[in-house]
Amino acid sequence: MLPPLIESLGLTDPIVFLTLFLVASLLMLWRLEAMLDHGLEGTALGTLVMPYCSGLGNLLFVFILTQHGGPGADVLTNCLVNNVSNLTLLLGLPAVFWGLQVISATAGPRGKARGKGALAAATGAEINRLSLMLTLAAVLFFTGATWLLADDGQLSRTDGLLLIGLFLFWQTFQVFDVMKHNVRQKVSFGAMFYVDVVLVFVSAWLIYETLDWLVQWISAQKEGFVSAANLGWLSGWLMVLPNALLALYWGLKRRADVVYASQVGDGHICIPLCLGVLAVLSPVAVPVFFQTGLLVIIGAVVVHGAFLLIGGGLPRWGGAVLIAGYAGFVWAGLAG
Repeated sequence: MLPPLIESLGLTDPIVFLTLFLVASLLMLWRLEAMLDHGLEGTALGTLVMPYCSGLGNLLFVFILTQHGGPGADVLTNCLVNNVSNLTLLLGLPAVFWGLQVISATAGPRGKARGKGALAAATGAEINRLSLMLTLAAVLFFTGATWLLADDGQLSRTDGLLLIGLFLFWQTFQVFDVMKHNVRQKVSFGAMFYVDVVLVFVSAWLIYETLDWLVQWISAQKEGFVSAANLGWLSGWLMVLPNALLALYWGLKRRADVVYASQVGDGHICIPLCLGVLAVLSPVAVPVFFQTGLLVIIGAVVVHGAFLLIGGGLPRWGGAVLIAGYAGFVWAGLAG
């Protein structure tokens, strides 16, 4: 295992593990970009591949906490922080810096004569928008289902099995959608695609080996803000760092479709998968703030859906509003 090897070298400072975590994240970004050239369309990249890479840390957190008998409420907070951060802060920042236009708001009417290249680009952008609307609808459905299941104040094993089943159905649907896309476009995955998949998951393993150590280090701290008392919040922010890198990197590359799909798709790992696994392993009582946080997620989804339908993306001022909303969520959560 990686942490014992590093510790044997006398490197036990959390900064070392945080640096390794960030380096592995950059390696993952490099190979994810290569996948776009090897047969994987942008929205599918964000929906199918990136969530598993950036969300495995949250799933690992569930197993670590249940293995050591930690409070399930920390997992609930972790998942809530992850999803709210994705839908507000991590979509708001790229929008403020570069704008997130999936489809141009100034595009000409459909009937206007266009070159073949421009027409193909417009059609692709429209397909991406429809795919993102479907993904947002899934978030709305999953979050709403979780809110209803938790209405009795707990998530039981039966609730957990239902949430896991919903996640598996959604992923099966996405796999067949990618296969249909590649058949229509006569695209096949070359050998390098599978090499990149292996490298991405190796990078993910390195990321989460370091995350494992960092989570245990935080759990051992008994005083101050960086301590076990705030493990749910701190672990949520820690594990959202790969998402932040993805959002800023693809925002800089002006790939709004990938930015959107990566952040929205990552939410499916936490809600419903992580919560489902937690409930199956150890049924958990649900605090009032968790229910409120689910409503925040639902509100953010509605806002994104409206912006995508009306303007084709998230404008800079909309990103600023979402960031302000995230600040309010953090203040209310920590103050409570």
